[in-house]
Amino acid sequence: MVTPWQQRIAPIAVAVALLCAAAPAMAQSAAPPGASSCSGCHGPQPGAAVPSLEGLDPEAIVAAMEAFRSGQREATIMNRIAKGFSDEETRALAAWVSQKH
Repeated sequence: MVTPWQQRIAPIAVAVALLCAAAPAMAQSAAPPGASSCSGCHGPQPGAAVPSLEGLDPEAIVAAMEAFRSGQREATIMNRIAKGFSDEETRALAAWVSQKH
């Protein structure tokens, strides 16, 4: 037997569950500023000369960006791109580009 209280709370519980399930996907879909700089070259093109960043560890991406920025890792353009992002922006970009979109 369903009580009147249960009848009133059930739709609210369902709505909360749906919002909680959708929140991570909604957060992941919003690209941080500058993300188009990455996806233009590092998109999921099979066999491309520029590797996809999808699925890589975000910390590895941050380390690579820091190496490009400092000149420890040689590049034709990534050294200049890396210098355009702050540490916070780099971490946000790394987290975003490493995920499948």
